[in-house]
Amino acid sequence: MTEPLPETPAPPRDLVDHLCAQGLVSTYPRFETLYGGRTNQVWKVLEDGGDKVLKLYSTTLRNPLFRNDAELEARCLEALGPEGFVPRLRAAGRHKDAHWVFYDHAPGTPWQKGTDTVGRLLRRLHDLVLSVPAPAGCNGSADLKAHGCRILQGCTSEARHRLFEQQPTMEVAPTERTCLIHGDPVAGNILVATDGLTLIDWQCPARGDPTEDLALFLSPAMQRLYRGAPLSKAEEDQFLFAYDNAEIVARYQHLKPWYAWRMASYCLWRAENGAPDYAEGLRLETAAL
Repeated sequence: MTEPLPETPAPPRDLVDHLCAQGLVSTYPRFETLYGGRTNQVWKVLEDGGDKVLKLYSTTLRNPLFRNDAELEARCLEALGPEGFVPRLRAAGRHKDAHWVFYDHAPGTPWQKGTDTVGRLLRRLHDLVLSVPAPAGCNGSADLKAHGCRILQGCTSEARHRLFEQQPTMEVAPTERTCLIHGDPVAGNILVATDGLTLIDWQCPARGDPTEDLALFLSPAMQRLYRGAPLSKAEEDQFLFAYDNAEIVARYQHLKPWYAWRMASYCLWRAENGAPDYAEGLRLETAAL
């Protein structure tokens, strides 16, 4: 490419040149910055043949709860492509020290209402038998306790001592019924269109306990951050009813205090590391305890 890119927020020039050489973008691509995510740089690529998304992964923040793995995202999009509820992967690669993925732009707007549709979507995902080589997730109260403690050890404020004291005591054994979980099914990662829902941002999946996805979607802090308000009791009940698996729902109810405690610990860590909007999430999750 010999012409300069338009004076709008755009990916690194040499990365755009590489995508053009591979035939993935046109000679003069147009970019629109997407601001939904909180970690990576994401652009919508406006093309006549259909819009695409380019995600350039951050190499700075080391998040103690949400992994940021481009290779995992590419594997999941490839494996789940035939299911129809993820974007179509086009390519993936490296740019200097960072990874990138390139996929079709999914139509729709971030989820706001209708918890039953999300319940059915997550049940559909958890029922799939897939061989995606994802890392093991937390499984049982001992894992959640250890994870929450690791997060709190990275905190410095006085509030961490109070959270250590509020740690739940109920013990819940690991489950043998693990599956591929999304790992971050918050409202901002669920797009709603006329033909259904699309799950995006697959950078932190795991082979884990399906209750983790339930807890993350239902989390008051995550709902507040991405949707503006926690779910009502009726909305939570609607979601769990639509998920339609009494055994997993009962297990979630037993583990709910542990998930709330770990999320409170995470919100404290985020608030201490430059994200003051997580302070309200900390309050909500502490109240849930």
